[in-house]
Amino acid sequence: MKTFKIGRTSVSVFIGDITTWTGDIIVNAANSGLLGGKGVDGAIHSAGGPEIMEQCMEIRKQQGGCPPGNAVITGAGNLPAQHIIHTVGPIWEGGGRREEHTLAECYRNSLLLAIEVGARSIAFPNISTGIYGYPKAPACDVALKAVTKLLEEDLPDNRLERIDFICFSPENEELYAHWLEQFIQEKEAQI
Repeated sequence: MKTFKIGRTSVSVFIGDITTWTGDIIVNAANSGLLGGKGVDGAIHSAGGPEIMEQCMEIRKQQGGCPPGNAVITGAGNLPAQHIIHTVGPIWEGGGRREEHTLAECYRNSLLLAIEVGARSIAFPNISTGIYGYPKAPACDVALKAVTKLLEEDLPDNRLERIDFICFSPENEELYAHWLEQFIQEKEAQI
């Protein structure tokens, strides 16, 4: 595990199973229908039990799903977290359909929702890099820029102490750790 400080928030990167993570909020890489699916979405719904789907169905009744870039929150069912934030990443179509903006909004809106509910810890998967096909290195860049930008805003209600990026593969872990190391070095060089 690699851990870095951004302001007062610790940002960690490691390989793991997001369904076993203990903390306040797990972020789910959901689909816009909030109907469960494959990859991390399927794993979260399977491990969390039917309560999560029931709450997703209530959200569907109220607002008809969750558009790409947006985020909604449910309980965590049987998972060791308190809540799940479901966000819908972009499907990669070559980069010309505002995929970067949409992916950045996933991270920003998830963090803003976590701050709104007073979370102190949150865990992210590598959103859109699985079946949605977003290339891993650009997705890492977008994710970490969005997170660090929000942390630098110094929002008054932000109580986040810990942000964990839980990677599925060694390749993603290496990308995220390398990016964070460079970010920290650049910040230190500015001081």
